[in-house]
Amino acid sequence: MGKKRIIRKSGGTVDQGLKSRSLSRTAKRTIAAGTLHIHATYNNTKVLLSDKEGNTVAWSSSGALGFSGAKKGTPFAAAKVGELVGEKAAMMGVKEVDVVIRGVGAGRESALRAFAGKGIEVSKIADDTPVPHNGPRPPKPRRI
Repeated sequence: MGKKRIIRKSGGTVDQGLKSRSLSRTAKRTIAAGTLHIHATYNNTKVLLSDKEGNTVAWSSSGALGFSGAKKGTPFAAAKVGELVGEKAAMMGVKEVDVVIRGVGAGRESALRAFAGKGIEVSKIADDTPVPHNGPRPPKPRRI
């Protein structure tokens, strides 16, 4: 039989090992300005920092930080992702960013607030959420 093992789930906190590993893998180059892309869905929040040409420099998501299940879509998880990408950007010397927000998730605003809290100036915010202009074909009428 043996001893019973008890696995404790943390209550929505960031896995410190994943966070430190993510911060250690930052790019060595320096950029002054960039574009921050925030993709907020109902299930996850992804934040990507690119230079002005569109080349990816740093990224993270709430799933990559150790959040799992329904906790990935929360504003708290999005704030932690925004903080982490903000720290990476500050290490690279980023001074100002344009922000492109896509999606309708709960972490839209909190990811941006956490990123801006790291002392990086936000010069422009654009909402690029895809909107259908006609939608899918309706179902055929029911025959009774």
